[in-house]
Amino acid sequence: ISSEKVVPASTDPGDTQKMIRYEIKQIKMFKGFEKISDIQYIYTPFDSSLCGVKLETNSQKQYLLTGQILSDGKVFIHLCNYIEPWENLSFLQRESLNHYHHLNCGCQITTCYVVPCTISAPNECLWTDWLLEQKLYGYQAQHYVCMKHADGTCSWYQGRLHLRKEFVDI
Repeated sequence: ISSEKVVPASTDPGDTQKMIRYEIKQIKMFKGFEKISDIQYIYTPFDSSLCGVKLETNSQKQYLLTGQILSDGKVFIHLCNYIEPWENLSFLQRESLNHYHHLNCGCQITTCYVVPCTISAPNECLWTDWLLEQKLYGYQAQHYVCMKHADGTCSWYQGRLHLRKEFVDI
């Protein structure tokens, strides 16, 4: 993250909301090539009450950032996205991203906040950290990877160990 600047949220003069525009140096992109190839800026709400994210600027810290690509081509991040300093990622997470992420692009993560939790498609993995630990980046986020099977279904794996399907369905 090379710099940050407070900018208007829209071109509408009546809109008083602000965004933070972070200028970034993109090292690697894992997903979203079909929408945008090179990212120079990412945007987040100015206020943490609107789920804005505070990142360190002008440091050597590298981040794994997930977010949304908006219809205008801007990349938007907020507190519910997975945002973590690269150095804080587990070995499994770094290895999965660096070597196997392309195998799992068809998988979707569905966050479970309250029971009952269900998936609506076979290519979804249910993320239960918030439900079980009251935090988004808990044990599951640190130690499991949503992996795609040959039949197109997705389920959680912990390293080389296969997570039994009945646990995934719970």
